[in-house]
Amino acid sequence: MSEFRNVTVVRKANVYFGGKVTSRTVIFEDGSKKTLGVMLPGEYEFNTADREIMEILSGDLDVLLPGESGWRTIKGGESFEVPANSKFLLKVRALADYCCSFVR
Repeated sequence: MSEFRNVTVVRKANVYFGGKVTSRTVIFEDGSKKTLGVMLPGEYEFNTADREIMEILSGDLDVLLPGESGWRTIKGGESFEVPANSKFLLKVRALADYCCSFVR
């Protein structure tokens, strides 16, 4: 899906790591949420309360997911899932454009 229709966009940006990771929240009619954002090259640790599906629209990164011992390479057009109530690590090698879906 290249666009979302009939949504509400929260104007205030979500800004992390001194502005190196930013996103906007998109709320759908059914109450579900996604964020659309960009991550500059760097290393980041994220915490999540909900299960997340991270779609990497463009860019290049490595992810270390909970319970895994090795890093996975993710490129534009690929995605990965993060379990609820967990932490995950990212090494962003090239600016990454992403869409994160929160699954309840």
